[in-house]
Amino acid sequence: MPIIKKSADLRNNYSEVSDICHKYNEPVFVTRNGEGDLAVMSIEAYEELASRKELYEAIDLGLSDIKNKKNISEDKFKRKLNALRMRK
Repeated sequence: MPIIKKSADLRNNYSEVSDICHKYNEPVFVTRNGEGDLAVMSIEAYEELASRKELYEAIDLGLSDIKNKKNISEDKFKRKLNALRMRK
């Protein structure tokens, strides 16, 4: 169930809202005048969310490449990977 706080709680009880964000590792939704306004989360939760989004985008791109026949053989992939490693 989402955690919802008033904007006054964020202003007057920042530490409490911060503790909730860190304890549950999910966003706290902040309302303003009774309407949804912000989603506040810990940096760790944000980084996890951003990493997950990046992974899903990479998977989607890979699936699109397969669908459009933009894939390469395993041998060619290994050669390219080895060439990249040699540059380092």
